[in-house]
Amino acid sequence: MFEAAETGQKLPKGEYKRIESQLRADLLDAQYELSKDGRFPVVILISGVRGAGKGETVNLLNAWMDPRHIHTHAFDNPTDEERDRPPMWRYWRALPPKGKIGMLFGSWYTAPIIDRVFKRSRPADLVQSLDEIRRFERMLADDGVLLLKFWFHLSKKRQRERLQALQADDLTNWRVTQRDWDFFKYYDRFYKISEDALQQTSVPWAPWTVVEGSDPQYRVATVARTLLDAMRARTKQATVGPNAAPPHALPPLVPPLEGSDVLGKLDLSQTLPKKSFDTELALQQQRLALLTRHPKFREHHVIAVFEGMDAAGKGGAIRRITAALDARLYRIIPIAAPTDEERAQPYLWRFWRHVPMKGRFTIYDRSWYGRVLVERVEKFAAPPAWSRAYSEINDFEEQLARNGGIIMKYWLQISKDEQLWRFQEREKTLHKQFKITDEDWRNRKRWAQYQLAAAEMIGRTSTAEAPWTLVPANDKHHGRIQVITSLCDRIEGML
Repeated sequence: MFEAAETGQKLPKGEYKRIESQLRADLLDAQYELSKDGRFPVVILISGVRGAGKGETVNLLNAWMDPRHIHTHAFDNPTDEERDRPPMWRYWRALPPKGKIGMLFGSWYTAPIIDRVFKRSRPADLVQSLDEIRRFERMLADDGVLLLKFWFHLSKKRQRERLQALQADDLTNWRVTQRDWDFFKYYDRFYKISEDALQQTSVPWAPWTVVEGSDPQYRVATVARTLLDAMRARTKQATVGPNAAPPHALPPLVPPLEGSDVLGKLDLSQTLPKKSFDTELALQQQRLALLTRHPKFREHHVIAVFEGMDAAGKGGAIRRITAALDARLYRIIPIAAPTDEERAQPYLWRFWRHVPMKGRFTIYDRSWYGRVLVERVEKFAAPPAWSRAYSEINDFEEQLARNGGIIMKYWLQISKDEQLWRFQEREKTLHKQFKITDEDWRNRKRWAQYQLAAAEMIGRTSTAEAPWTLVPANDKHHGRIQVITSLCDRIEGML
């Protein structure tokens, strides 16, 4: 892949001046068309060897186009805030919204390659990282993102000459650091590992373009033409986005086989007397408070997800947890219909942005499972979008767990009769009337469909790293104690 770029390619004399003006005008037109169209974002990865002109190209593209519609992010060593979260967190935050261009100078490829070059990771670690990257980029592409990946390459001889020339010039010697020369010592190892990585991750929906970096005019013309052609081609597509792919051959929602109905097998008759509840709740809240003060808790963070039928008691269970926590340590994220800002991003973006730092809690009152529940049942998401979500969610939770995340997922189950009673009580109780809406009554009519979707969701997303806890919640006292006790058990086990 790299050998083809080691030819010292240059534009013919006078060619650059001839095409520069036209390229700039065409790119601006394509950029404004992208903004007007508003159906997809463009993500440009700028990677490659040091001294190959990556920074100059980024600056020139910003100068050629309207910078108001370009989000440029340069990634170096992670900050303390970034180190406290999964490695992909900082890249998710940098994704541009639909209608915009995001240029990522440095990317999710940098750390896996460097770690392998300097033997801070094993070969198997790099294989795993590249596999995760392929799945991540597939998810972006499925969501409609136009992803362009440029690798700026120089031969070993040309890189040495480039670094020496920059260092010899008083105006540019600040750009060459000891780190550049330290990396140059490992050129051959970088070459081999990077080429292997590119070959494994150059796929139809996210191909690599290798750019010969020795001639400034050639490299910028190559990037600009590739970007222009890709934007024009995508804008002409009739459908773009998560529902654009042809529907999968998916079976309809059908009752589970006898004996496999995980929700139907729950014993909803379990109760706990009020006096026993008060005593046990105080004990478990004290236990939770002490666990969060354990020295090893600082190595973890808790992500608690609450799902269940309407009026199942999610809010009450959450309040019993937070009563035991320092208010500075937790955030409750209530999930409703996405905002305009959230609709302009890939589906999981609005959940990634709230991933907590280590030593903290994030509690989601409803969650990313909305895609395979309400969006599926209500047909807000087409089969291609919600069917992909199972594997995308499992990937997301695996990354959280690998970074020290303690993931608790609760499904609070009540009977249909109990839900009706609670709905009616809410309508009659003045301070609870805000809890009942027309949407709740409408969702109730699809009770059976929601139960079937939930059963399939639990079966496909209950993993070793992030298992579901099924809570019989007809009796609120029993349900709340099971929630907080299981949370304490899990944290204690991790510590």
